[in-house]
Amino acid sequence: MRRESIRNFCIIAHIDHGKSTLADRLLERTGTVPPREMHEQILDDMDLEREKGVTIKASPVRMLYDAPDGRRYELNLIDTPGHVDFSYEVSRSLAAAEGALLVVDASQGIEAQTLANLYMALDHDLEIVPVVNKIDLISARTEEVAKDLSDLLGDPPERILRISAKEGINIDQVLQAIVERIPPPGGDPDAPFRSLIFDSHYDSYKGVVAYVRVIDGSMSSRDPILVMSTGKSSEPVEIGVFTPGMTPTEHLSAGDVGYIATGLKTVRDCHVGDTITLTENPAAEPLSGYQPRKPMVFAGVYPSDTEDYALLKDALEKLQLNDAALTYEPETSQALGYGFRCGFLGLFHMEIIQERLEREYGLDVVFTAPNVEYQVTLTNGKEIIVDNPAELPPENEIAEILEPWVEITVFTPTEYIGAVMDLVTSRRGKFKNQEYLDPKRVVLTYEIPLAEIMVDFYNELKARTRGYASLDYQFSRYEPADMVKLEVLVNGQPVDALSIIVHREQMYHKAQRLVSKMKKVIPRQLFDVPVQAAVGKRVIARSTVKALRKDVLAKCYGGDVTRKRKLLEKQKKGKKRMKQVGKVSISQDAFMAVLRLEED
Repeated sequence: MRRESIRNFCIIAHIDHGKSTLADRLLERTGTVPPREMHEQILDDMDLEREKGVTIKASPVRMLYDAPDGRRYELNLIDTPGHVDFSYEVSRSLAAAEGALLVVDASQGIEAQTLANLYMALDHDLEIVPVVNKIDLISARTEEVAKDLSDLLGDPPERILRISAKEGINIDQVLQAIVERIPPPGGDPDAPFRSLIFDSHYDSYKGVVAYVRVIDGSMSSRDPILVMSTGKSSEPVEIGVFTPGMTPTEHLSAGDVGYIATGLKTVRDCHVGDTITLTENPAAEPLSGYQPRKPMVFAGVYPSDTEDYALLKDALEKLQLNDAALTYEPETSQALGYGFRCGFLGLFHMEIIQERLEREYGLDVVFTAPNVEYQVTLTNGKEIIVDNPAELPPENEIAEILEPWVEITVFTPTEYIGAVMDLVTSRRGKFKNQEYLDPKRVVLTYEIPLAEIMVDFYNELKARTRGYASLDYQFSRYEPADMVKLEVLVNGQPVDALSIIVHREQMYHKAQRLVSKMKKVIPRQLFDVPVQAAVGKRVIARSTVKALRKDVLAKCYGGDVTRKRKLLEKQKKGKKRMKQVGKVSISQDAFMAVLRLEED
């Protein structure tokens, strides 16, 4: 199809504003998916996405639209996630498109992630088509939200589309706006072939399958390809487009969005941001690719069975191919053996990776408590990066510790301002700005340590505002902080994987809560198990997991008291010996107990 008839676009919005439902209606209206195969959230093909009700992976699909002017258009949609932890998926999708549908819930209005995704789209110089969704709801504030969007974008209110994706109201207007407002793709169809990899996955039969946006030139299914960053060449197993399943084609040309099954069996040979060209007539230089995202949260990942280490490494390699924001490197723990220190964009991202490792790869894994990355200056002048509490040097060797701070933006109804301020200030937050969107809604801007919002902050915010507040955050800077390492000793033995880094003012409070939590999750043994929290060589909190009781006197029906005393002394010696040689098994719940320190 000629480039003038191609439109590449994506859908961006805050979480749960109706992106996936709108994508469903577009697929229905264009006849891309037969009615008998249609179901809700058809582009969310992972079980996790349907269970949690959120989009996790960007999903491309090609639609053919017969416009009222008699022309047939090729519409390439890339459905994007809305959760802040998957913003890297959104940024890669934006780089493969020329326009974006900005969807806003008519009852909720503009929220934190709406603005974050909008600014990201404007940075990519995309044409924005604003859409007010869910106009059929009783609580819809359609005209008010349309005016807010008009003020934000500078568009006249009549250009704001008003739809109901669920009821299929005004979907034709959306299709017409895509054709009329979003420009066709650029690029040179006669130049050497160049395509940008914006996503990928691994297939046992086809090797690495690269999702590509073709920028220049064209290729056929028989042309050998070259990955420019690694210099790897191969014969493609298959090329094609998404309809929404993978459909083979003979050609891909400038402006197309499709896939190339490279046949490469090593996942390191081809990754997101690479440029694919042809071996026989290669391009002179690669495309600029993507700026790698810096992980915000770090945690250790270990196989429950040490023999599964190689399987875990293979699974992480393949997951990283499908999720470019995931980072990992090998590490060793005295308590858990060999594993990996993984970096995530947030706690929800970490939760999804854990679920995918267990479901898609059948692994039983242990995740340690999450931590952030600290910059540590030693007394000898050397600077190190610490993302694992076990690696923090002793206090007498540390000159200064810098912790990461983020700027958070909270959208909330005015009646909850006090509750939000109380929550943020209790987490060491600093007030920065307050701006009223209208008499009923306000935007609060704070600076706060990343470690303080990492655990339970979002849930607490939703609870205090009855679910009305929304949150977005971005990295700000590093600041000096008085941090200490809180070590946990179980049965007198330090468990490095349970160590956490806390602020000195909070160490007693968190130490007591931590040992109290672990007293509940560590299984009882046949002997007393002391659980201690220590800073340096000083124990600051302790609890005891009481022994299982065995009535050794049950068989004594009478006789002298010395007989009973002899049995009790024998039991006492046995328990003492057992405590010296016995090992305490620690479950996943114990490693995650730190996540629930703020709960009662």
